[in-house]
Amino acid sequence: MENRDSFGSRLGFILVSAGCAVGIGNVWKFPYIAGANGGAVFVFIYLLFMVLMGIPVMTMELAIGRGSGKSAVGAFKALEKPGSIWHIHGWVCLIGCYLLMMYYTTVSGWMVDYACKFAVGAFDHVKAEEIGDVFLGMLSNPVEMGIFMVITVVGGFVVLSFGVRNGLERVNKVMMVGLLVLIVILAVHSLTLEGAGDGLKFYLYPDLQRAKEAGLGKVVTAAMNQAFFTLSLGIGSIEIFGSYMSKDHTLTGEAVRISALDTFVALMAGLIIFPACFSFGVKPDQGPSLIFVTLPQVFIHMKGGRIWGSLFFIFMTFASFSTVTAVFENLVAILIDNLGWSRKKSVVFNMIFLLITSFPCVFGYNIWRGLHLIGSRDVLDSEDFIVSNILLPIGALVFLLFCVTRAGWGFKNYLNETNTGKGMKMPGWLKGYFQFVLPVLILIILIGGLI
Repeated sequence: MENRDSFGSRLGFILVSAGCAVGIGNVWKFPYIAGANGGAVFVFIYLLFMVLMGIPVMTMELAIGRGSGKSAVGAFKALEKPGSIWHIHGWVCLIGCYLLMMYYTTVSGWMVDYACKFAVGAFDHVKAEEIGDVFLGMLSNPVEMGIFMVITVVGGFVVLSFGVRNGLERVNKVMMVGLLVLIVILAVHSLTLEGAGDGLKFYLYPDLQRAKEAGLGKVVTAAMNQAFFTLSLGIGSIEIFGSYMSKDHTLTGEAVRISALDTFVALMAGLIIFPACFSFGVKPDQGPSLIFVTLPQVFIHMKGGRIWGSLFFIFMTFASFSTVTAVFENLVAILIDNLGWSRKKSVVFNMIFLLITSFPCVFGYNIWRGLHLIGSRDVLDSEDFIVSNILLPIGALVFLLFCVTRAGWGFKNYLNETNTGKGMKMPGWLKGYFQFVLPVLILIILIGGLI
């Protein structure tokens, strides 16, 4: 067994962990949902649930990682009582991370593809009504999509072959700083556009009337879901970084910093998208069409649109690739910890495995477009449904129950680990809330997702 790698700095840990949480959903999901659910009304409820749910569960994943110094399977084995079976969830985490990467690498490849398209001027002579055809053309071309998926997978594992400190931390530090600089530049530019104020009002004005029209119950549920899913909790992708942490700082403070960075990116994404869309009279749609159809329509009308389009998709590439490398590290570490493999062997195995298993998602839009796995869902949507609607909420519930029940690690042990170091402490009087209220909130998300 190799000596365990670790982060070289606290900033590295925070940026890598935030990079795992900051993903495509921050940009294409958050702004639209906020706009459709009463703007600032939604944002306020979202922040409330981030504090009530997101941050506590994140401290639990980090505590299990740091308390054991191991990846998911070994972590549960090290901390559970003799004869327990909590460690089975560690293998579920491994499956969840594989499933997530089997489609996320394809979507991350789309970002790289579009960054290249804008950079070489592929959109310079495209009419607004033809932009949707460019996206459909990409989806129908398995070779084009396959190439960019392969670039993403190979690139991610090449980074990890250099280790945690010299690979993952070094590259993600650069990407996250680049991402934060780009998002500020893009947001400032959007805010200077003519008519940007209307977009700003739609996005951040607390419009109770719009929230009532959407249905207050729906607004609360949407905010709760977004606060939960944005941090990628439940499949051990954050737990692994706890295992590389020092004991110098409390976990509550670190979880707050990671969540704040994640929220900052989501809020700033709205400042890029809405002022630009309203300025050019383009309706901000939801999902992939927002990123690949709506925003390119905005960029081609903009002065210097080729530059702004390139910068936006480089920012999106950083957001998605930081998640890819972070989740890949979980896969690599679990095999090192449990099979005694070297990092090199684990990297090579995982790279080959994911290159093979990511192709069904690529083919799901062309060669296998008639294939529907869960109901009417295509390959990508089926894989996403299993991860987002089943594995994440169930996984978060397992991490929570392990930390707050006597049958698991126990609240006292969790609290001791969380409050070790300097910084913000987790109050012990929250025990009742963690044991009786938080599980119900997560169950609501699980049931809602399945319905």
